[in-house]
Amino acid sequence: MTLTYPDDLQYLDTHEYLRLEGEIATLGISAFAVDQLGDIVFVELPAVGDTLDPGKRFGTIESVKAVEDLYAPFAGTVIAVNEAVVENPEQIALDPYGEGWLVQVQVTTPPTGTLSASAYRALVEGT
Repeated sequence: MTLTYPDDLQYLDTHEYLRLEGEIATLGISAFAVDQLGDIVFVELPAVGDTLDPGKRFGTIESVKAVEDLYAPFAGTVIAVNEAVVENPEQIALDPYGEGWLVQVQVTTPPTGTLSASAYRALVEGT
């Protein structure tokens, strides 16, 4: 898998990404995280209407190697959950930045602690 880091996304050092469009953010995990996890077998996500708190866990991703927590970079309310990845977690590995998104959130506080694509690439590739 070629690891990519789209420039239109913001990244967290915990390997989540967010695509911010107005007050709506789409959250997922980076291609680097997918690569490190290996075969993803289970995803636990919040329900529509749940609230996220900055820096707090909002779900988990389980692979054959490990279980990793997902963290929110802002406060907000979940407005959509990608049921396709809940039913078929391998979809995350096939298209992490497209069809493999996890949740969409109505943002109530601005994201904090995010990294640009180049800063995230430097973090994970050690460059």
